[in-house]
Amino acid sequence: MRSVRKCSRTGCLEPAVATLTYAYSDSTAVVGPLATASEPHSYDLCEAHALRLTVPKGWEVVRHEGAFAAPDPSADELTALAEAVREAGRSDKPAPPATEPDGPSGRRGHLRVLPGRA
Repeated sequence: MRSVRKCSRTGCLEPAVATLTYAYSDSTAVVGPLATASEPHSYDLCEAHALRLTVPKGWEVVRHEGAFAAPDPSADELTALAEAVREAGRSDKPAPPATEPDGPSGRRGHLRVLPGRA
């Protein structure tokens, strides 16, 4: 089974294998192995985008040595996925209770019956 996290690049549907973070104070972009959790200030990249990443002039790129590999899914990820599939496939879910309107006003479709004025 492959990683459920996808590449952050727009339009790319490939699985993520690397994480990009920036060290703005050092003008450095760091491309390393896929982080264990998705962080708000980092970007997940597929192998192609991780290898082709370019940075602005004056910046430096620090890349992971060697090939990127998709991480093995953890038991927690597999359990969460199995629970989500099981819940979506349940046919014994109770139907939401029908509510009756209070008072003399009732509803039929889009029409409403109002009490008469005296």
